[in-house]
Amino acid sequence: MHGDSLELALVFLIAAVVMVPLFRRFGLGAVLGYLVAGIAIGPSGLGVVGDPERVMAASELGVVMMLFVIGLELSLARLKLMRRAVFGAGALQVLACGLVLGMVPLLGGFGWRTDLVIGLGLALSSTAVGLQLIAERRELTSPYGRLAFAILLFQDLAAVPLLAAIPLLGSAKAAAQLAPSWHEVGLAVGVIALVVVGGRYVLRYVFRIVARARTSELLTATALLVVVGNAWLMEQAGLSMGLGAFLAGVLLADSEFRHELESQVEPFKGLLLGLFFIAVGMSVDLAAIAAEPWLIAGGVLGLLAAKALLLWAIGRLFGLDGRGALMLAAALALGGEFSFVMFSEALEAGLIDAAMRVRLIAIVGLSMAATPLALIAVGGWLRRRSRQAPPPAEPLPDDFATPRVVIAGFGRVGQLIGRMLRAAGIGFIALEHSVEQVAVSRRYGNPIHYGDPERIELLRAADVGRAEVFVVAIDDPDSNLRVARLVKRHYPHLRVLARARNRQHAFRLMDLGAEQVRESFHSSLEMGERVLTALGMPAERAASCRRRFHDHDEALLARQQALYEDDGALVASTRDAQIQLEELFAADMAAEADGRAAPRRPQA
Repeated sequence: MHGDSLELALVFLIAAVVMVPLFRRFGLGAVLGYLVAGIAIGPSGLGVVGDPERVMAASELGVVMMLFVIGLELSLARLKLMRRAVFGAGALQVLACGLVLGMVPLLGGFGWRTDLVIGLGLALSSTAVGLQLIAERRELTSPYGRLAFAILLFQDLAAVPLLAAIPLLGSAKAAAQLAPSWHEVGLAVGVIALVVVGGRYVLRYVFRIVARARTSELLTATALLVVVGNAWLMEQAGLSMGLGAFLAGVLLADSEFRHELESQVEPFKGLLLGLFFIAVGMSVDLAAIAAEPWLIAGGVLGLLAAKALLLWAIGRLFGLDGRGALMLAAALALGGEFSFVMFSEALEAGLIDAAMRVRLIAIVGLSMAATPLALIAVGGWLRRRSRQAPPPAEPLPDDFATPRVVIAGFGRVGQLIGRMLRAAGIGFIALEHSVEQVAVSRRYGNPIHYGDPERIELLRAADVGRAEVFVVAIDDPDSNLRVARLVKRHYPHLRVLARARNRQHAFRLMDLGAEQVRESFHSSLEMGERVLTALGMPAERAASCRRRFHDHDEALLARQQALYEDDGALVASTRDAQIQLEELFAADMAAEADGRAAPRRPQA
């Protein structure tokens, strides 16, 4: 039994590792790679796996985790700023496309409930594929890119109630659930209340306790426990598993653990979602598709054409020019990941039969494959038509703006930097590994999140790549260097300013390409200047001494970088520099005594 399980896992991993990079290499996306991998190893392909239903049931946890991550990315404040684009354009797109696609005769014959579910399922677009294609064109901040993001965000929101409503529309389950008992109603309300209250008050306290243990594995297990536990509670109450995970994510979206939780769950979500898409591909019946190829081809063309036309009209209605509306239509006309989930739920609810599900999955999958080619074709046609470079991307509005600065470490140094940025009206986020420091700083309204900045998963969850400056204000020199090295390796475009403990620490930061700022250097200069004035030196002369010392030592630091590992050469260089500095000070004072300005010597 264990051997069979190991062989099955090996087959899945090989299929994913081979197919996904290949499809991403040709710009077709990972989702399609997973689908094709599933087709290849499923009953219609090589027949390596003969029972896709068992795999589908196990992989549904990936959808639950995806809903949890979606919840983490939402907050009431963000939704309020984006309300017109999200709830205006997003709602109009889902309703209009759902109604039009639900009325297509090809998909009829099962009654209005089936038509509604199919229409709304096809109305959803792939968030992963759509945003990735727009990002590859570097147009996420363009007008059509922002509107596409808002529409996809509403679709993610709408997917939760749509999934929950499917069993109620099913002919078999609707009769049983038409008149639920008071016990069932009370149980459902009680479980929802438990999830809401627990997510609001209990979970944060639990995560603070777990974070104090400073054990990454324990935090990962706790995050998975929250997701799986909420899904299990909702299932026991007869509700959607994803609803519980989504609610937990929303309630934790404003907590200090948001980015850390997302980084912990993301790898499991990605693997299980990949397994889910492989399972969907395994369920595709190639023989049935080959028996009616024109029907499937017509369905793909009809889906793309209908959604593209409606999206173009919505884009123009919400202020896009002709080019932007066409790009929006090309990017979002495809089907989506949630469509697979909805059609699987619809099959279980008796709303569609297995043959219809095969057709719908084939149509959605082929629409995903066609979208990269369609976007390339539309972009090329627009460029040939305009004969000029595309307009530069507009700056992000407030509802989409990413903080311009990321501060790693929010102790003494990080807090002062944050206060200055807030006073200047510049947005920032802070990442801090101390639970106590996070709790204190959040009381004062600082945008600080718990997590270890040395983990690339956390940096990705915090969207560090879209910032302009990364500040390493961590006190520990070794951790400071590891974070600076990680950021420069994965985000070479970022300007990195790092706190340096001493000269040796500064040299190593300079080797990494980071800009070092010695933490005690400037405060020591300030104190030295005050000492000179306290001893009777005129304030102007003391300030001049401070500037002379600053310039000389910065030039010396740059020269010594090349030889700091040679202790003897470093000592000799420092002694020579001290003699030179004394001569400079003596020359300045002599020049002042003679009543003339001292010539500044070049700092070689």
